[in-house]
Amino acid sequence: MPIDAAKALAAGPRTGEISWTPKDVLLYHLGIGAGLPATDPDELRYVLESRLHVLPSFATVAGSGAPGVISGLSMPGVDVDLARVLHGGQALTVHRPLPTTGEATATSRVVAVYDKVKAAVLVLRTEVFDADGPLWTNDAQIFLRGEGGFGGDRGPSARTEPPAGPPDRTVERAVREDQALLYRLSGDWNPLHADPEFARVAGFERPILHGLCTYGMTLKAVVDTLLDGEVTRVREYRTRFAGVVYPGGTLRVRMWRTSGTEVRVAVSAADRDDAPVLADTVVAHT
Repeated sequence: MPIDAAKALAAGPRTGEISWTPKDVLLYHLGIGAGLPATDPDELRYVLESRLHVLPSFATVAGSGAPGVISGLSMPGVDVDLARVLHGGQALTVHRPLPTTGEATATSRVVAVYDKVKAAVLVLRTEVFDADGPLWTNDAQIFLRGEGGFGGDRGPSARTEPPAGPPDRTVERAVREDQALLYRLSGDWNPLHADPEFARVAGFERPILHGLCTYGMTLKAVVDTLLDGEVTRVREYRTRFAGVVYPGGTLRVRMWRTSGTEVRVAVSAADRDDAPVLADTVVAHT
């Protein structure tokens, strides 16, 4: 059987050194659509090194990795076809503001394998520390189509009740035609996002945008709209990937202030009859 849950859970953690520079941060920010308009002071803090602030979702690519997808498939007990893999969800906890330049140690391990009958869900946790202590923790949920039915735990439901009433703010963000090609330079080389033939084999009409690119675009929209552009206010950010985004489309981001320290978010594809894209999305902040 391609998935050996017991072996995956029993495997020791993998530890490696990662590093990044302002160039990596700038490239990531450009990949999620920052810098437009190019002379806007609010945008320049993402794309000009002398003013640089690091959006916390940069943690998902820091060190030129794609935590939870490509790296998760190389863990012991996991042997699946990349074309059957989808990123199911992502949760980020920020322990301290991310520096523009960093050297850190990243430790990854499989912390759960759930049996959804028609699929398996693998949860890969990556904890990152530098010389001053914990920086961030990433939990990535990898959806493995056709790998369920092994009699394991179904796991908790990630779904929550939608917020009541109309959103406090709604914004739209255009997705460039070349956005996936630019975003992949931050480290996620999955051909699903660039190769039309591979995308068709995987069941899509054409290459789709990385879920983590949508994830980053959404957090930027929340920070810019409701958190006064202050990236250091973000403490936690989690989502479930509910649908695909195609380059050239438009994201519609709806935001609800459900408390003084929490924003609930729903993201849809405005160009495809508001098809859901991100669901059960929460940004916790100071």
